[in-house]
Amino acid sequence: MRRDWVTLGFMAWTTPRLDPERSRRRLQLLAELAGARAVRQRERPQRARGERLRQLIATRRRLTG
Repeated sequence: MRRDWVTLGFMAWTTPRLDPERSRRRLQLLAELAGARAVRQRERPQRARGERLRQLIATRRRLTG
């Protein structure tokens, strides 16, 4: 019985060489995305706090009738 085992060790992931302008634009885009992510993460605690407070109020209203 013949088994064909395929190994992917020889298939190294290589990125094609990018021209300098494309590389610069890519780095700029990644930096902007990182900045936007940081802003969203700063805003989330306030939103989560507000959501938690709304849930507590709704629970209290249900319990009091």
